Amino acid sequence: MKRILLLLITISVLSCGASKTIRDSRKIIKGEWTLNKIDYSALGTFNVTLLNDVSKECFEGSTWQFVPNNYSGTYAINNANCSTGMRYFNFTIQEVDQQTGLYDFLLKPTNEKGKSETNQGFRLKLTALSDSNMQWQQTIYNEGKPFIINMNFTK
Repeated sequence: MKRILLLLITISVLSCGASKTIRDSRKIIKGEWTLNKIDYSALGTFNVTLLNDVSKECFEGSTWQFVPNNYSGTYAINNANCSTGMRYFNFTIQEVDQQTGLYDFLLKPTNEKGKSETNQGFRLKLTALSDSNMQWQQTIYNEGKPFIINMNFTK
């Protein structure tokens, strides 16, 4: 009986909180990143508005700040030919891939106080994360076929 009780306590303690993968990722993602390059899985010229905000050209060169302890952040559009300025977001880790240790997350645009007007977000896949590089992928569908947007960051 004592063994079963000890086992149940151990399982409950280990299941609480974030996994080691997520804790390690929080340390790496924390800080300032630059979104250097955006590319697509298909060749051609596409008119894509990312995160219901601005075009690919406007996002390239944007600076991002991640605060993982409260899952919030900001990004600034710096291209003078675009609607510049600071934007705010919250993010939520959705699912961890046991093989890669990386995860999907939901990025939700908010106002300065962290409130979302629409309560809608964008599901993104973290496909690479190191101390100096990060890549996100977003899959959308164009004419019924998957279309992948790759967003490449450096720290």
